[in-house]
Amino acid sequence: MPSEQEMRERAEELFQKAYERQMQGELEEAAGLYRQSIAAFPTAEAHTFLGWTYSFMGRVDDAIAECLRAIEVDPAFGNPYNDIGAYLIEKGQVDEAIPWFERALQAPRYESYCFPHFNLGRVHERKRRFRRALDEYKLAAEENPQHAGAARAVRRLQAMFN
Repeated sequence: MPSEQEMRERAEELFQKAYERQMQGELEEAAGLYRQSIAAFPTAEAHTFLGWTYSFMGRVDDAIAECLRAIEVDPAFGNPYNDIGAYLIEKGQVDEAIPWFERALQAPRYESYCFPHFNLGRVHERKRRFRRALDEYKLAAEENPQHAGAARAVRRLQAMFN
């Protein structure tokens, strides 16, 4: 029987292969490799990225389900909260998305807080709350000055107010 460390290493190896396939657009292969990674050693990252792959395949409900599994594995990991919110926006459930972005912003383990800020900006803009949208877009741009979408959104909304 393999040790926990060996299972973790195997899972990471499968995860990397899955990610490569996903980036090449080989979604079925990527999904299968993510599932193998999860079978070897479940991680929040593998569940989240499997969900992301499902979303590219148009399987939004399956994507949400994988993100919920990711949260069960590691509630501190921020990505699945943001992703659920983004998937809910895709489904037209804008109001339901807001608490997921807020939870992403509270997550202690998250490298890209710009995404939930940007997504909250999108929600507020759709709801015609332009000042709040601008504030969120500015926060996204501060978090990640390379986020071109946030910079464009800030300029667009600032132009509205001038």
